[in-house]
Formats: sequence, structure tokens, C-alpha cells
Amino acid sequence: MESNLSLENQTLLVTGVSRSLGIGTAITELCAKAKGHVIIHGNSNYDKDRAYPDATTDFVFSLEKELRAKGYQVTALPPSDLSKSDEPEKIIKAATKVTGSLDGLILNHAYSVHAPIFEWTSEHIDNHFSINVRASMLMIQAFAQQIDKEKGGAITLFTSGQYLGPMIDEIAYALSKEAIRGMCQQVATALAPHNIRVNCVNPGPTDTGYLTGELYDQVADMFPSGRWGMPKDAARLVHFLHSDYARWITGQTIASEGGFQR
Repeated sequence: MESNLSLENQTLLVTGVSRSLGIGTAITELCAKAKGHVIIHGNSNYDKDRAYPDATTDFVFSLEKELRAKGYQVTALPPSDLSKSDEPEKIIKAATKVTGSLDGLILNHAYSVHAPIFEWTSEHIDNHFSINVRASMLMIQAFAQQIDKEKGGAITLFTSGQYLGPMIDEIAYALSKEAIRGMCQQVATALAPHNIRVNCVNPGPTDTGYLTGELYDQVADMFPSGRWGMPKDAARLVHFLHSDYARWITGQTIASEGGFQR
């Protein structure tokens, strides 16, 4: 691997690592192959509740074991619920204990439950914002407080395509992701003096196993290439953003959608 794409001597925390077909797993594998020490966190109970076929209890520990057997540096944190107000800071503290500090923060976790406009409830709305927005803000704060200014660091957030077209069956999710996009711009400016870069990725429709059959084919036809985005497509961009090649990129929302036509 070319040296500028190497993540050697970097420790990165990746959230939302909870099943084999997810973007978080692809990010973990690619960053570990790039010689980064990857610390992973997830909540498989959420995915099991959504009946994903690849959701298993304590998935992070099986992934840790698998990648360590291949010689990669991967450390799993115990699964936990980011909706709890004190959990984000606890996760950052636990991660920093592994190697002493963190260089990268990749906030890939997401809460997403469909509900048309007349089915909203307070709990539905609050869950989206407490997990997607509040937890991210608190983790960014705790991450920035432990950064060595001389070495600096990088944060990658995940948004969706809500700024490119309506998502009327999941408006609470779309609004929380629009908040993430706004957060990127605000936090990038606030943390620039601390030598921390902040960017946001929109991976577009990604085949993580949540859709099959005719609807799957219809979405595939909306890409010029005739295929869905794959988790590795998003992972490659994240890897780049945490490499030395991206040292002049901050405050950007990058759509990596493969030409998806709405």
C-alpha cells in the first residue's frame, strides 16, 4: 500500500459495527488492512430487532477474533446503547484506554425506523435525535478533548441523501441526518484550531442486505452502472479521508453515490 494511504500509527474508533454486511464492518476491515489500529463499537440488539439475517449477538467480538487471526490490530468494545446520555463519553474513554489516545473517529452508527407523517410519536422522534445527533455531538466533544494538537486528528460523519431529494417515509431519520450534515460544517470550523478535520459522507443506497426482490432490482436500475453501492465503496472513501492524502479536506459533505438518479 502506498505510504500516504497507510494508517500506520493511527488509532481509529468506528461506531455502528454490528453485522457482517454493514458499512461499519467494511470500514473496519479496510482500515485494519491499512495498518490502523481499529477499535469497534456496535449494538447488535438493534439489528436483531430489525430482523437482519446477518445480525448476531456480540458481533463485534467475533469480528475482532476473525481479523486478529489475520494479523490485524482490532479491538472490540462491549456493545451498548448510544441513546443513554452518558454512554458516548464512556465509549470514548474506553477507546482511549486501549492505546492511550485516538487519532480518528468514524461515526457510522444510525437509528432508522420508517414512519409516515401521521405515525410519528415522541419516542420515534426522540430516538432518532438522541442516537444520531446527540450521541455524535457528545462523542465529538470527548474525542476532541483528548487530541494531541501537534498530531491532530480526523472525524468522519455519515449523512444520507435527504439533501438531494425527499424521504417522506422516514422524515425523522432524514431530519436527524440533515442535522449531521449541518454539524459537519459547524464542527469543522470549531475544531480547525485544534488541528482536527471533519467531513461527512453520503454513501447513497448501499446494499447491506436490507432489501431484496423486485424493489432491489428497481433501485439497481437507478444507478448508471446497474448495481447498488457496496459497503466497500463507502469504506474506500472513509479510508481516504483518514489518510495523509486528505489532509487539506475539511468541512465537506461528499456524495459517493455512483451517479444514483432520483
